[in-house]
Parts: sequence; structure tokens; C-alpha cells
Amino acid sequence: MALKIYTKTGDKGQTSLIGGTRIPKFDVRIEAYGTVDELNSNIGLVRDQEIDEHSKIILIEIQDRLFTIGSLLAADPEKNKMVLPQISETDIVLLEKEIDAMNEYLPEMKHFILPGGHTTISFCHVARCVCRRAERCVLALNEVNPVDELIYKYLNRLSDYLFVLSRKITFDLKAVETPWKPRL
Repeated sequence: MALKIYTKTGDKGQTSLIGGTRIPKFDVRIEAYGTVDELNSNIGLVRDQEIDEHSKIILIEIQDRLFTIGSLLAADPEKNKMVLPQISETDIVLLEKEIDAMNEYLPEMKHFILPGGHTTISFCHVARCVCRRAERCVLALNEVNPVDELIYKYLNRLSDYLFVLSRKITFDLKAVETPWKPRL
């Protein structure tokens, strides 16, 4: 028998965490892992573009890590008995190595850059902005219920990765970066 997609258990505005605890769908925890899910979908959109295979492989790894983060955030820290995958320092190091490798051949930045130049580049910037929001949501949750600091550290580094990836794609597509030159 196939698993049903709808359960009707959330029809009154509550949902269950891993561990069984029921909480309102507007809870800060739901906002945090919902925003991570939104980020994951946006990264899928970037991955579906005409980009190099290496970046696609890294984006799949990132999506896997975001599913891990989502499951960790969706678990009741006091009642969950499931063994869940974890985020590690090596996940953050991977992002840093990728950032450094891309920066090796990118032109030096002398100004802030306006998002845009090509649809794929814009998708990267949208994902970066959602990543920043996910980080803020996780930090807000951390004020109420402690969250493993590797989660928000990973999200912080991921937003940096997405920015540099947008620059790499700009370079690969021979698109033009538009510098922000404030009118004073």
C-alpha cells in the first residue's frame, strides 16, 4: 500500500516534530526548518541550470546537508529517539575549499555587485538571500531552544559560497557584473 501524502493531522494549524511533540505551524522551529526547505528548493533551481558538472555535484552535496539540517531542526530535542544524520566541521570546510578554489581565478571585487546579469546568476542571489533568512531563523530558534552551532555556521558559510558561485557563473557565462556605485 502506498504512503498517503495527506494525513489531515495538520488541518487545525498544528504539526508534529520528530519525537511526536505537536506544535503550531507558526512556531519559530517550523519557520526555521521551513526556510531551510525553501533554500533547498532554490538550490535545486540553481542546479537545474546550465552550469558546470562540478558545481552540480557540490550543490547536490549541499542539498543533502540541508536535508540533514532540516531533520535536526524538525526533531524535538527532548523527545526524539531517532538517530539522525549530523552536520560536521568537514561540511563547512568543503564549502570553504570550494569558495577558495573559485576565488583563485575570479577578478578582485572593488565594489558591491548588483544581483543579476543572467537568470542563473539571479537564481544564485535569490538562494543566497533565502540562505541568509534561514540563518536568521535558526538564530532566532537558538534564542528559545539551543541549536548546534555548526548548523548556523554552515548556513553562514553557505551564503558566502552562493555569492561566490554567482560570481563564478558570471565569469563562466561571460556575463557582466554591475557594480553598485552609490549616488551621494
